[in-house]
Amino acid sequence: MTHLRIRTPEGVEFALPIAGPVSRALAYLVDFVLVMAFNILLSIVLSYASIVARDLSEALLQVGFFVLPIAYGVGCEWLLRGQTLGKRVFNLRVIDAEGLKLRPAQIILRNLLRAVDFLPLFYLVGGITTLLNRKGQRLGDLAAGTVVVRIQRFATPDLEPILGSRFNSLRAQPHLAARLRQRIHAAEAAIALQALTRRDELDPAARLALFRDLADGFRATVPYPPEISESLTDEQYIRNVVDILYRPKNSS
Repeated sequence: MTHLRIRTPEGVEFALPIAGPVSRALAYLVDFVLVMAFNILLSIVLSYASIVARDLSEALLQVGFFVLPIAYGVGCEWLLRGQTLGKRVFNLRVIDAEGLKLRPAQIILRNLLRAVDFLPLFYLVGGITTLLNRKGQRLGDLAAGTVVVRIQRFATPDLEPILGSRFNSLRAQPHLAARLRQRIHAAEAAIALQALTRRDELDPAARLALFRDLADGFRATVPYPPEISESLTDEQYIRNVVDILYRPKNSS
């Protein structure tokens, strides 16, 4: 299986490419180098502290050796919404296996179990597990219910048939529009665009429910003033969001 297929309650299916073992290994190598650099920096700082408290500095160094990799993974994947710096370099992202919002507990669990995946050496257990699992999940992913996917870089499509030249009231708040472009990642933007492209294929009830769910997600990510967002239907809201994400220089 090379794609993670997510089926919404409305019966609409989206496909996201699953990250391969090579790209994941390269991303981990970048993260490993960064964590080692942090450890070296910590050891230098603690070497000065050992002059006054040798035992304490040695204990902190040992704790840091085990805690820093976990803290790095949890911190990055929480702040960068499923990415470490290594994953960002190689366009990878951790997502919920069912397409739901990634929860802090999932991030913590998959990083805590990284030590098990690393056994007995060089990620042997985790590597074998990803090869045997159809979703490319290591043990930490299986326990946390997460999957690592590859973020596709889409060429800007012909948006005129989809969006036209309608007035976009969300552009009246340029700082919020900029925040949308910053916080909405490519996979989410692509799903919203696919929904607009395929809206005529859906029956009315499924169409309303799908755009309601999408709009609720985007509204929660970047809240707009009620007088702006509440005046739009859910489908209009998604159309305006997609317009901002894919046509950032549009001055309408």
